[in-house]
Amino acid sequence: MAGHNKWSKIKHKKAASDAEKSKIFGKLARLITIESKKANGDTNSPGLRAVIEKAKASNMPKDNIERAVKKGVSADAASLEEVVYEVYGPGGSAVIISGLTDNKNRTAAEVKHLLSKNNLSLAEPGSALWAFKKEGGEYIPTSELPISDEDGEKLSKLMEDLEELEDTQEIYTNAS
Repeated sequence: MAGHNKWSKIKHKKAASDAEKSKIFGKLARLITIESKKANGDTNSPGLRAVIEKAKASNMPKDNIERAVKKGVSADAASLEEVVYEVYGPGGSAVIISGLTDNKNRTAAEVKHLLSKNNLSLAEPGSALWAFKKEGGEYIPTSELPISDEDGEKLSKLMEDLEELEDTQEIYTNAS
């Protein structure tokens, strides 16, 4: 029975790594679908090409990439929309949550619920964006805010919880 224990350890590690890959591939497939829709399936367009390169860097299988591109140009493609939420996090840090969703109301409710569990709430539009500049589709902090170790732990937990949401793509903060 010596091999049984070894196999069960391998099986559990593989299941965990496969779940992680699945989450990353799902987010990348949504991005590819959106960019494919914008570019009408033209894989030479800069936006779509950049997302495909990002997917290849994450070792996403070629057929998954092709399927996502085709889904973006198909007539029955879901209308995914980009959403951006602003939050003041622990220690007064500004947090930007960007995502893609097919249902804004559901996503907003999920984000609000998660924030309320962490004793936070959504900020008014534009109230946290001032701390960032947008370059190439990413939000870059214009200035960093030092926060305490305790607030850093709270912020880290919040970001982990937000990453678990299906519709969340990227999370940005100005905390150092």
